[in-house]
Parts: sequence; C-alpha cells; structure tokens
Amino acid sequence: MVTKITDGVKISVETVYQPEYSNPANNHFMFAYKITIENLTDYTVQLLRRHWYIFDSSGTNREVEGEGVVGQQPVIEPGESHEYVSGCNLNTEMGTMKGTYEMTRLFDGSHFEVNIPEFQLVCPYRLN
Repeated sequence: MVTKITDGVKISVETVYQPEYSNPANNHFMFAYKITIENLTDYTVQLLRRHWYIFDSSGTNREVEGEGVVGQQPVIEPGESHEYVSGCNLNTEMGTMKGTYEMTRLFDGSHFEVNIPEFQLVCPYRLN
C-alpha cells in the first residue's frame, strides 16, 4: 500500500492483478485498485474531479480525467473516509498510475488539489 497526504487529505492505494479478466496472449492485463480517501482536516470536503496519468512498460502513456470517482462526487466529513474500487487495463505486465483529485472545502467553496501517490501495477509472476 502507498499513501500520501496533501492539505490534510490522505490517499491510500492498494492494487491487485486480475487474471480472470486478463488475456496475456492478447496483451491485455487487468488490474483493480482500491482507494481510501481520509479527511484529516477540520472541514468537510468534496471530491469534484479526477485526473489520472497511466504508464505501461512499453512506454505508452494515457491520461484520463473527468467528474468524480466511479460516478460519485463524495462529501467527506472531518475524520471520515471514502473508499472505492476501480480498474485499469494495460497492454503490458507492468505499469504505474498517479494523479490528482480536485477537491473543494464546503465551508468557503475554495478548491484545492490532492496528489494521488504513484503506485505500481505488476503481474505477480513478474516479481520472481
């Protein structure tokens, strides 16, 4: 698990390779990741947007951005957290992801950016 705190918001990421959804013979490798967003501030925050940078070991780079996460724009109270699971496919057995969330503090409407720490997507058999 990797974690990072930006402006009092802690992001933790866990990943898992999904062999049942992968097809290595066709260069299709599927990974799931679980994100935990913890609000360590004294203010209620809301996640508005996401921006991902996805890299695979062949040098392919992709960017994905849009509103919310998995169809939600969660409001997170002080001391509370929000978890979600999503996925990413790669054309290679290894890669990385990192990104940012655009957040707002509900008390004054100010926006700020939270960094999502870089994490690895690796097929387990590549670790040997």
